[in-house]
Amino acid sequence: MSAAHSYDARRMLKTYGRQLTSARRLARFKQSLAAAGAEEEVTISRLAKRRMLVEQVAREIVENLIVSGSENEVVQAILQELDGEFGETFRFQYPPAEVDLQIFRLVGDAQMEVIAPEKQNVFNRLWELTLEKVNDTML
Repeated sequence: MSAAHSYDARRMLKTYGRQLTSARRLARFKQSLAAAGAEEEVTISRLAKRRMLVEQVAREIVENLIVSGSENEVVQAILQELDGEFGETFRFQYPPAEVDLQIFRLVGDAQMEVIAPEKQNVFNRLWELTLEKVNDTML
């Protein structure tokens, strides 16, 4: 297999992975709209609107950018802080045809799946760090 062919295959698989992630996000968004009764308009305070926006951006970062391996500075800062706190390197991905996020611990060249309850601890800390970073960087 030539290097060019291998690169094209990896690029195609990465693009496919992003499309799957986007499809999952859209499905969850549609579900939340239906559950929230999207037609209703609620008057909320400026602080509550900001909090909602921070959560929305944080959700986008966690569900798409972190999983896709984005080189975004904010994403990299979040991951570095998370890895530093746990003293390990983590990778996040959605397996094909799955809805739940998987977390892997890098051990040398191998990946080991992080399972409950540690998975929940890592994810919760990822979420907290993402909320903090988005809130700090948002105008």
